[in-house]
Amino acid sequence: MITLIKKTNIDFVARRGMFFAISGLAIAAGAASLAVKGANMGLDFTGGTLVQVKFEVPTGIAEVRKAVGDSGIEAGIQTFTGRNSFAIKVKGKQENVNEIADRLIQGLRTNMPGNAFTEERRDYVGPVVGRDLSKKALFAIILSMFGIIVYVAFRFSNPVWGAAGVIALLHDVFITLGALSITNREVDLVIVAALLTIAGYSINDTIVIFDRMRENLIKFPKMRLGELVNASVNETLSRTLITNATVLGVVVILFLFGGEVINNFAFAMLVGSIAGTYSTIAIATPLVYQWEGRRK
Repeated sequence: MITLIKKTNIDFVARRGMFFAISGLAIAAGAASLAVKGANMGLDFTGGTLVQVKFEVPTGIAEVRKAVGDSGIEAGIQTFTGRNSFAIKVKGKQENVNEIADRLIQGLRTNMPGNAFTEERRDYVGPVVGRDLSKKALFAIILSMFGIIVYVAFRFSNPVWGAAGVIALLHDVFITLGALSITNREVDLVIVAALLTIAGYSINDTIVIFDRMRENLIKFPKMRLGELVNASVNETLSRTLITNATVLGVVVILFLFGGEVINNFAFAMLVGSIAGTYSTIAIATPLVYQWEGRRK
């Protein structure tokens, strides 16, 4: 078995006030950004103008993206393999379709001289995620959170542990969402998938430590709760860091070299992975200690 860190004896419980303060500052920064700017919702949520163009000369998506960007337009671009055709989507209201489309076409002509193209389609695309779907998704998330609390409470015979795990999970998701707002990155269905991945990753990591705490409770029934929490976190620290370093390494590579298409997804996963590692060690288990200590 690989051991990255040997014989650590870090008092995580004693530092819980500092950990909670750091998390509070990060959450406050994200909340302030969301309150002032809000989330930069993508076409999947807002809808917008769709313009499809076909070039006479073989053209790469990078060239089209640069031409659109140089026009001062933020757009999502999709290519059709073998057709030299591109669908360009720009956020906007239905009544502004022609205005936005004309501006986009003019920008392509200005920034791609000598590369003639024909406009194949001009239309308004409604949001993929409507109000009804949003309500159903929210209901599903709330139900899944309740399910996690029930599962962890049943597995560890304590609902406080389940609630602590869910709070740590929400902590990671909210910090990621706040980071997206601060950096003005677009939130679309791909980002929703990233947030759900972060949630699953976070609760899985937390349960590993909770499982060690349960084992130690059986082995050392007379051990003080603070000592038991610290021992459990220190015993699983090597496993936590190795696992998360592996994930983080892949995510960093995707973020740096994955290209613009998946850059927002990689950024969300990068922030979420760091937050998930932090919350597993510094939020979930200290919360269990705090609540159990007050109750007793």
